[in-house]
Amino acid sequence: MKIVSIILAAGFGTRMKSTTPKMLHRLAGKALVMHALDIVAGLSDEKPVVVVGHGEDAVRSAVGEAARFAVQEQQLGTGHAVMSAESLVKGQADMVVVTYADMPLLKRSTLERLVKIQETNDGPITLLTVELPDPHGFGRIVRAADGTVKAIVEEVEATPEQRAIRELNASAYCFRSDWLWEALKKVRVSSKGEYYLTDVVAIAVSEGLSVQAVKTDDSTEAVGINNRQHLAEAEGIFRRRINEAWMLAGVSMMDPATTYIEADVLIGRDTLIYPNTHIRGKTVIGEDCQIGPNAIIDACKIGNRVTVLASVMEQAILEDDAEIGPFGRLRKGAHLGEHVHMGNFGEVKNSYLAPGTKMGHFSYIGDAQIGENVNIGAGTVTCNFDGVKKHKTVIGPDVFIGSDTMLVAPLTIGEGAHTGAGAVVTHDVAPGATVVGVPAHRLDKKENSD
Repeated sequence: MKIVSIILAAGFGTRMKSTTPKMLHRLAGKALVMHALDIVAGLSDEKPVVVVGHGEDAVRSAVGEAARFAVQEQQLGTGHAVMSAESLVKGQADMVVVTYADMPLLKRSTLERLVKIQETNDGPITLLTVELPDPHGFGRIVRAADGTVKAIVEEVEATPEQRAIRELNASAYCFRSDWLWEALKKVRVSSKGEYYLTDVVAIAVSEGLSVQAVKTDDSTEAVGINNRQHLAEAEGIFRRRINEAWMLAGVSMMDPATTYIEADVLIGRDTLIYPNTHIRGKTVIGEDCQIGPNAIIDACKIGNRVTVLASVMEQAILEDDAEIGPFGRLRKGAHLGEHVHMGNFGEVKNSYLAPGTKMGHFSYIGDAQIGENVNIGAGTVTCNFDGVKKHKTVIGPDVFIGSDTMLVAPLTIGEGAHTGAGAVVTHDVAPGATVVGVPAHRLDKKENSD
């Protein structure tokens, strides 16, 4: 059977108290609407349809080519939102799966169960339910004597007896497509002036058709995002899921409660993550690494057997066996080759340090190309900015840079050269030469013998 997914993402989200559309608030590093797209991925060969309204342009920009878009011009309820997608969806599939962009904890495996049940259901609807001690304002599931669903009653319209029901609507549905579009035309406007998608359940029952339900075993799937408190609650749940999955995949964590890993991160087995570590964006970490404590890593690529101790890194590359920290900083474009050592209070930006180079401490390397097996003494600074333009420093292999050397770019230091402590180097240095002083000059044989 052909399936198409509709994701409802048109709401105002007024309780978020934000100028950012609710569907673009981030959870585990990704916008809520992107989590919704991840959940339905693989259900169908057709692109999902995202129903947009409030913040339409921003949501379209965030989603890009990952979905098609239907516009709900007026926010007149969930039934009206689904109807907005009719022209894109009708006639394309046998079944329609409807989910909400503000329910990021729903699992793809649960939707697959929903679809499987609907494939065998002779009626037009299979929906997801959850049992909770606190109904959280959810619609109540009213069942018939044979166990099928009789109705979904919204809390504002429920009787006291119905409000006592603890089986709740978890807001995920699989519909028979041909029936859905005709049923939506029969939905009556509610007392709030909205058209509820849930009313199609009563319509099906009135037609003598079967409505099936799948009850989730994981109540966290039903957590929706209506305000910042809900967002924080979902963040905690999602983080626990991520950490548990990585530990089961062979990654060690000394304290999962203080380990923060975003959704798009990849980590190799036998890597150990210490407490208070934040790993963000599309970071990739290899095997047998030691990360943290107190590390912040954002969109970096890290090889195998790398050590990152109490350091901050963004859009950087560390190759196998490199080590940094404590208190190191890698900014955008930093690239440490194999076996590079970068000690405490160093900073690298838009520079490549070739294999075997050592950068002990208290140094800044910016816009530079550093050769193999270079020693960078404490306090070295590449003076790369003249107030208008950035300039490049090139250091050849096997160079020794003395402590407190100022390298005034543009500058090239040849293979095997040396700089004396405190030198201010303003001109290129020939291979094998030694320069000293302020400004630096070549140390000739006479000076050397003295």
